[in-house]
Amino acid sequence: MERRFKGNSLLSLPSDYTVVDIETNGLISGVCEIIEVSALKYRNNALTDSFSSLIKPEQPISPFITNLTGITDAMVENAPDITAVMQAFYAFIGKDILIGHNVHFDVNFLYDNLWIYSGLVLDNSFVDTLRLARKALPKLFNHKLATIAEYYGISTIGAHRALKDCEICNACYQNLKRELKTLLE
Repeated sequence: MERRFKGNSLLSLPSDYTVVDIETNGLISGVCEIIEVSALKYRNNALTDSFSSLIKPEQPISPFITNLTGITDAMVENAPDITAVMQAFYAFIGKDILIGHNVHFDVNFLYDNLWIYSGLVLDNSFVDTLRLARKALPKLFNHKLATIAEYYGISTIGAHRALKDCEICNACYQNLKRELKTLLE
């Protein structure tokens, strides 16, 4: 799918933003489904609101995904469908700058699903903490969210659930922001 109106990847350090994360039942947008979406809204770097929802997929969740995320078919059995969740998510994020780790993955899934199920265009610009980490921590052996969190002493208990990943991502972002402030401003 062409994403003509996708927002821009920013190399900036905003104080007002929304951290986003999704869990999916696979890696290919347009083929695989979002099974959970979460977002944390920050104003002046302080948490002001949150959004989180499981989504009932059309296909069963594989054992691999259940082992990774802890999300089971039983958990999503009575979850809302993708259309309702995407509309509520879109209203929640507004025109905020989005922040996430390897956020292109999330933004692409969100863009495609917002367009397909609601006719809405996700044109929010975004900041990728993966990109920031590569600048701030070039000697780190890898730049996975868990590795960055460990470097900063941030707990990853409960990782691979969207809301917890938003919390971990924001904690990493705040640490990266302190390190990059003089470099990027």
